[in-house]
Amino acid sequence: MDALRASYGDSSSDSDTDDLSPAAENHGEVSTSGKHGKESISLPPPPLSLLESIGSTGSLDVYSTKTVTRVRNFPHVDGNYALHVYIPVFIPLLAKKEIACVLKRVASLVPHLHLVEADIPLSILCNDDQKLDHALGREFHISLGRSVPLRVHQINSLVSMLRQKLQLHKRYWIDFNKWQVFVNDDSTRSFLSLEITTSGLSEISKQIDAVNEVYKLHNLPEFYKDPRPHISLVWALGDIRTSLKGAVDGELKKLRAGGCVQNRIFTSKFSGIECKIGNKTHKICKLPDE
Repeated sequence: MDALRASYGDSSSDSDTDDLSPAAENHGEVSTSGKHGKESISLPPPPLSLLESIGSTGSLDVYSTKTVTRVRNFPHVDGNYALHVYIPVFIPLLAKKEIACVLKRVASLVPHLHLVEADIPLSILCNDDQKLDHALGREFHISLGRSVPLRVHQINSLVSMLRQKLQLHKRYWIDFNKWQVFVNDDSTRSFLSLEITTSGLSEISKQIDAVNEVYKLHNLPEFYKDPRPHISLVWALGDIRTSLKGAVDGELKKLRAGGCVQNRIFTSKFSGIECKIGNKTHKICKLPDE
């Protein structure tokens, strides 16, 4: 059991995974709280190795002074590991350039935005096209289930059942066709995301149903009743949906006036499903490359 724990890293590890509550346009996120309720924690700045890999051309000192405060939604318990089931997504080259243009404009209007997962200030990335392009080349996620704590003795059973439920899938196309702003359940963070409302929505909804069945058998909370699949690009502290949505809508209005807005932002092929537990990632459904 100790060896199993070691392979999954620190228990109740934090993540930028995001679930959606459609009724309130909310995200759920991995959080911690003490006996007296939720507590704010100051996370360390991004690792220098990550920043160097993004292609920094100047001093990294600016990053060392940037810390962010998040709120964890479930308590830290030894032997619990953060669980996240998702579809990995990579943004195509042409779409990265178009998305970068929108993000630059939004970052100039809305302060204190950060890149999802890396917690890098978007305003700094926008000063270097190479950094921003590299950052948008990272893996993004479509969540298929809530990010919740999983007990170490449940891991093998859950992974096995997910593979049974999800192993047989045909490749399909996913259209990301809507900019959307979401806020997590307790309004501690806002997210700028790309939502799926057409092609791929039916298939992803069925996959969410399958994950829900496995969660239910392990006494884990199911996904929201009417999920809205998406990938999140950037986040900010607090509920800033009004200013963030206003900035995005304003920029899209300008692009439409210039005839630059298409029916879809980008299209991606479904290529598999992964399950991350603690620091370990399991391949649940992997389709062969074409």
